[in-house]
Amino acid sequence: MTIHRYVPTRYHVTLGSHTPALRIADGDTVITTTVDANGYDATGQIITAEPNPLTGPFFVEGAMPGDTLMVHLDSITPNRTWGWSRAALAANVVTPEYARALPPRDLAHWHVDTKEWVARVTTPSLRGLENFVAPLAPMLGCFGVAPWDGQAISSVTSAEHGGNMDYNGFTQGVTVYFPVFVPGALFFLGDGHAAQGDGEIAGTGIEISMDAQFTTRVLKNKKINTPRGENAEFIFAVGNARPLDYALQIATTEMHRWLVSDYGLDAAGASVLLGQCVKYKVGNVYDPAFTMVCKIPKRFLP
Repeated sequence: MTIHRYVPTRYHVTLGSHTPALRIADGDTVITTTVDANGYDATGQIITAEPNPLTGPFFVEGAMPGDTLMVHLDSITPNRTWGWSRAALAANVVTPEYARALPPRDLAHWHVDTKEWVARVTTPSLRGLENFVAPLAPMLGCFGVAPWDGQAISSVTSAEHGGNMDYNGFTQGVTVYFPVFVPGALFFLGDGHAAQGDGEIAGTGIEISMDAQFTTRVLKNKKINTPRGENAEFIFAVGNARPLDYALQIATTEMHRWLVSDYGLDAAGASVLLGQCVKYKVGNVYDPAFTMVCKIPKRFLP
């Protein structure tokens, strides 16, 4: 197993079968950086085009269609002291009448303190938030693998390959599983948020550039249909689609399949377990495809 230190020289705003930025072996670790959603790097310079420029892709030797790529998020850390977010709700998360009365979309600015592990609003016009402090919970908003059939899919949306899911559970220490559609899987990452509430309902988190480290493994002949993940407490399946109920259906279907294939449950048993123990989280309700997450506490698994 090798540790690679990769300094990006170009970025992509689509996930697709682009020329690999780096070839790595199964089990290798990569230490790299990401820019924020508008292309600002750690020094505060715009170095690439928006939206959601992605680092990569990383070609993982041995990964082939029909396999699963396992990605462990070893560390995700903001690498500068400021971030930004939008200061208006997305029109689709409130009633149409209320949306028409909302003020124009503007930006809020934040001081990000990685020693105290908090972010503070620095925009003086945000009345009532003068003493507001948000705990940091660094996450990746957009990451995934190249989709099938030579597609190049925008980094502002998501599907079974991953993409712009904006689930605030994609934090340090989480393991994520992606279906492999092309040789090498071609893994991308970016769109770091220092913190974000459920749903990304303002269209952003606290957008910031990141230092990131991840480790990959190839699970041969392990076929999954949509991203999965796990942390210390939960396993979870991700559905990316619109409308929101379809995203929920995809996530629940994948979780049911997972319980049957890996945990020794039959269809009825998996249904009973889901019916009494399932938890749902909203990943994203802003982008062209919404994201729903279906979770089961590990303590209930056989």
